[in-house]
Amino acid sequence: MNNLLRLVDCTPEEITQILDFADQLKYESRHGIAHTRLSGKSLGLIFHTASTRTRVSFETGIYQLGGQSQYLSADDMQIFNGEPVQDTARTLSRYLSGVVIRTRRQQELEEFARYSTVPVINGMTDLAHPCQVLADLMTIREKYGVLNGLNAAYVGSGNNVCNSFIVGALKMGMKVRVATPPGYGPDNIAKDFAKGNPDCEYSYSPSEAVKDADVVVTGSLLPPGEKASTVQMQKVFRGFTVSEHMLSAAKPDVLLQHSLPANRGFEITEETFEKHSEEIFEEAENRLHVQKAVMVLLMGRGAGRNEPMKKEKFE
Repeated sequence: MNNLLRLVDCTPEEITQILDFADQLKYESRHGIAHTRLSGKSLGLIFHTASTRTRVSFETGIYQLGGQSQYLSADDMQIFNGEPVQDTARTLSRYLSGVVIRTRRQQELEEFARYSTVPVINGMTDLAHPCQVLADLMTIREKYGVLNGLNAAYVGSGNNVCNSFIVGALKMGMKVRVATPPGYGPDNIAKDFAKGNPDCEYSYSPSEAVKDADVVVTGSLLPPGEKASTVQMQKVFRGFTVSEHMLSAAKPDVLLQHSLPANRGFEITEETFEKHSEEIFEEAENRLHVQKAVMVLLMGRGAGRNEPMKKEKFE
């Protein structure tokens, strides 16, 4: 059994279930209601890349759910010193209730999940960032009450957030326009998913993409380690900096989402970031709540080692 939960495999009903439960957990958290649904559970965090929001939100989330986390860095793990991934996966499956992996290579995540007998959660890869997009969808739904029928624009680099946003938004009935520079479009896997869907359009023009948009999504324009000051990158992404001028073509009450960290002055202006900072940081907070929902769904009752994963009834 493959224990890797992928956004592309989720039905709209399952995504709605995650969002509904995340809403419930957010309400409980803000009203001091304990929700220790994962008491006694342990979550492993295997991170190959630096992280702020992903690490802290998962560590905080599992603690609030009554469990505990173990951060497993390159200095801590034999997997980084030559141990086969299948041996690490099978060993950790006997100690932990679930694993979060953040890596630059989607293949590493999928290989680990192939041998794991406990749930594996994608904390970010080069291909996908599903937890980020679930937080986007939660934040969008909080503002508009619905997702189906909304117009969304993605402006920037066709990176992991872009790939996952195409999948998640289309599954929830949104219309998506993607604007990227030539040669920086989304992965073919995301394009194949959207192929033939009239609700997904691609463009090299941000102004076309954001026209009449209810939601504009952007994020880092740079691959890991790339510097915003690089002359080549500045040239490639000229015209893709999200600004008030660009957003003037969108709906007057447009919701702006940024996956963070933000390179002000490069992918977004300082003025625009600060104007929309409340909704951007609401989105960042919602990472915590959707990930808690995912953890309970995957690691709760009936999701033990070598047992079929069952959805907990959220009441």
